[in-house]
Amino acid sequence: MLRRNIFVYGLITLTSLGIAGAMCLFGLYMWAASDLVSITKISDYRAPQVTTVYARDKSIIGYLFHEKRFLVNLDAMPAYLPKAFLAAEDARFFEHEGVDFQAILRAFLSNMRSGREDQGGSTITQQLVKRLLLTPERTYERKLKEAILSYRLENYLTKEQILYLYLNHIYLGNSSYGVEAAARTYFGKHVHELSLAESAVLAGLPQAPSRNNPYTRPGNTRDRQVWVLGRMLVDGFISKEEHDLALAEKLEYRQMPDPSWTVGSWYLEEVRRQLLVFFEESNIRRLGVGIDIYGEEAVYEGGLHVYTAMDPLHQRSAELALRSGLHEADHRRGWRGPLERIGPVDYANFVKNSGFTPEALDNGGWAKALVLKVEKNGAVVALSEQYQGYISVKTMGWCRVPNPRVASASAAKIQDATKVLTIGDIVFVSAYGAVGTANPVTVPADPDNKKNPVPPYVSSQVDPGKPLELCLEQTPDLQGALASIEIKSGDLVAVAGGYHFSPESQFNRATQAHRQPGSSFKPIVYSAAVDQGFTPGTIVYDTPFVLPDRYTRRIWAPGNADGKFLGPIPVSRAIAASRNVSTVRVAQQIGMEAVVRRAHDLGISGDIPEVLAVSLGSYEATPQTMAEAYSAFANSGKRVKPRIITSISNSWHEPLVTFEADVQEAITPQNAFVMDYLLKGVISGGTGSAARVLGKPMGGKTGTSNDERDAWFIGFTPHLVTSVWVGYDNNIPMGRSEYGGKAALPIFINYRKAVEPMYPPDDFPAPPGIIWSSGGSSEDGAKLAGFPMIEGIPPRYDAGGGDDVGEQLMKEEMFF
Repeated sequence: MLRRNIFVYGLITLTSLGIAGAMCLFGLYMWAASDLVSITKISDYRAPQVTTVYARDKSIIGYLFHEKRFLVNLDAMPAYLPKAFLAAEDARFFEHEGVDFQAILRAFLSNMRSGREDQGGSTITQQLVKRLLLTPERTYERKLKEAILSYRLENYLTKEQILYLYLNHIYLGNSSYGVEAAARTYFGKHVHELSLAESAVLAGLPQAPSRNNPYTRPGNTRDRQVWVLGRMLVDGFISKEEHDLALAEKLEYRQMPDPSWTVGSWYLEEVRRQLLVFFEESNIRRLGVGIDIYGEEAVYEGGLHVYTAMDPLHQRSAELALRSGLHEADHRRGWRGPLERIGPVDYANFVKNSGFTPEALDNGGWAKALVLKVEKNGAVVALSEQYQGYISVKTMGWCRVPNPRVASASAAKIQDATKVLTIGDIVFVSAYGAVGTANPVTVPADPDNKKNPVPPYVSSQVDPGKPLELCLEQTPDLQGALASIEIKSGDLVAVAGGYHFSPESQFNRATQAHRQPGSSFKPIVYSAAVDQGFTPGTIVYDTPFVLPDRYTRRIWAPGNADGKFLGPIPVSRAIAASRNVSTVRVAQQIGMEAVVRRAHDLGISGDIPEVLAVSLGSYEATPQTMAEAYSAFANSGKRVKPRIITSISNSWHEPLVTFEADVQEAITPQNAFVMDYLLKGVISGGTGSAARVLGKPMGGKTGTSNDERDAWFIGFTPHLVTSVWVGYDNNIPMGRSEYGGKAALPIFINYRKAVEPMYPPDDFPAPPGIIWSSGGSSEDGAKLAGFPMIEGIPPRYDAGGGDDVGEQLMKEEMFF
């Protein structure tokens, strides 16, 4: 009886304890589950993805992202890649229901034996829950919640869906999220190209990406790879032969080149700015674009595919031409001095830490050098402990003391290096005979020059026992911009916004800098005049007169850049020679209201004052705006507001929106043709005559603002219009003789030389409604060619404007 009672009481006790334990577990579960996030959050989860920006040939300009991640489906991965991660992280993934108690016990025993935490017991499902739904804190409460959510997730998503999310979300070091980004970062290839050995490397990273970083700790990487391959063999994922071949494979770690913020940085930044504006929530809702994320989230995390109008050849050529032109213009300013000057106590430290190798001067590279000795004929410099160089005074001819009042052509050439350099100076140098495009250089290679051949620099032939031939360099503080519009497509094919794009210099002067266009505004005046009967043959007067200022009552006497007056001249010569006085007279005669209206027609917006000074370009505009204005001359009167972005697709390449250029009729085709005739005269025999080297029918106009603060050239063919501006950001004078034809036109020419082979040598077609003058004869009896006029508009043969014009203007209050 006693024995029976003990059994009964024991059974009751055990049952009670079991019930109590179950109730405790249930209570613990309810407590932990009371504030859990909904598991549906994962199905709604949108992994931040990289937005890819393409040029119009589908090459990649760059990426925009918060997290570098590219989504890839499981079927696009090699079969052994997911298996490698399963072997490393969760071999029983397809067997458990979110938590693997066997793995927890195995990891515990392994870590106890090794004395360190080599293995984790968390399943892939738990890792995903921890990263997407919970905080990273290490507490029992968090682990319990993790287990509950993992079980729920296993019953909400399929195993394949969980694995897909995990492989695309996991952080694998070096700013790489997901296996596609990691494949690009560590092996320079796409994930589908990975070998088994490479897949094992990636699978070894999740637990400690920094500790196992292939670039900084390759030994750790190898150990981890060997372990992963061993686990794959044990778990039956690979054969012994596959295992051995993978172990024997030699790995090459290299990063896939990232084009972001290299060539096309100015364009990429402009695209970024436009995307942020376009994806404002109000705009997306108004347009009904099929996307439910907005602003920065859409741009940096939406995985968009953004196709642009940038042409790589145009863009590279524009950047090279602009940098080269600014380098040359900066040399005309003179030598501003060294980067810094150090004392003898710092010499040894400089040469020890310079890190210079001869390869640094390849591809037009610059390097820092320390001046050790200076004499009249040149300077000895140190590049490192091993290498020295010599800068000959013959390459320092440009290094005058800056003086904007003296033209570079009139300045004495430097013949004494001691007037330029001092011992202890730290300066930039390039190789004498440099080859390449990384930077403009003072003396590039020119082996075919019969008079003074310059052999190319070859870094592999440098002898440490001999000084390198070097040239002095300085980074220009002068700035510039170029914008180029392809007429038929409406594409903004190139944008260069300054000498160098960097985190400190992202201001895009092509699209954001408002500067005075100077004489490049004159065609707008003459276009308005053509509608009032002015023809290329109309006589205008380049004779002196004075105007009182409306507000100060001071006298303004318009003058010409050369200080001369040519008297009565035809309009064609007035615009070709860029005569200021005759332009002001024309503006007065047709009325500034007509000039301002024509400027607005051509896309120059804003409250333009109706004062005569505007006729000489005193109202500010951006280089892109001026290119748009001239596009009407190139395009039979239709102004092209170009497109930068051509289309946008979502992360699955489904189209979201397409953009077209905004083309509007601004002037009549007949007016545009007369202007083409006049502006071709600027090239054939005027201030833009240097552009004749391009050998195509072309119109254009130079421009220079007061005191040479701005230099412009805007040129066009029927296919392409390009605007170039040069000046200082702080609007100081560039220096005497820095006209548009000297500072801006060479940039235009170098750019167009590179891209003109893309287009046929077409002339501007004459539209219906054009009649031609009979021409006539010159004083020596030679037959003169006729010029175009617009049928139906009575021509003005003489614009008038004698000595009484000042008095007339005072009466009409057309003051400056």
